[in-house]
Amino acid sequence: MMNRTILVGRLTKDPEFRYTPSGVAVATFTLAVNRTFTNQSGEREADFINCVVWRKQAENVANFLKKGSLAGIDGRIQTRSFEGQDGKRVYVTEVVAESVQFLEPKSGGGNPGGSSNNSSQGGNRGGGTRNTAQGGSGNGQQGNQGYTRVDEDPFANNSTETIDISDDDLPF
Repeated sequence: MMNRTILVGRLTKDPEFRYTPSGVAVATFTLAVNRTFTNQSGEREADFINCVVWRKQAENVANFLKKGSLAGIDGRIQTRSFEGQDGKRVYVTEVVAESVQFLEPKSGGGNPGGSSNNSSQGGNRGGGTRNTAQGGSGNGQQGNQGYTRVDEDPFANNSTETIDISDDDLPF
């Protein structure tokens, strides 16, 4: 049997972050995922999917994502139930994220209001954090530690010389 879900969408609001009574970090958020087709009136609709993420990934989500952020989720669908305040059984279906990918640099277009969010997403797709303090690694670089930003062209230069590459050197 298989239960695997991969989603790419934008957060509908800032993640809700808390700790369980036993001290485990958990973050919940809703992801708006566009459908690939339009309805009868030609408008594109979206699905709003509840997601939950645990432990260190939850801390990263709470620190680096906000309303409008573009994120990729890899996880599984889970259905749970509880007794509501009115005594009726309430069923909840959500995606339990095993991996959350930050798909925009911290100054990305999904950041309403223009505020920054201290994320290092350009070279850090694994969900962990990295030290960006000046001189943090002792290598003399300040801040980016050799990472290339995702929005920079690594092949751009000011040189006008052409590059001579034979067909045998190409991987395709």
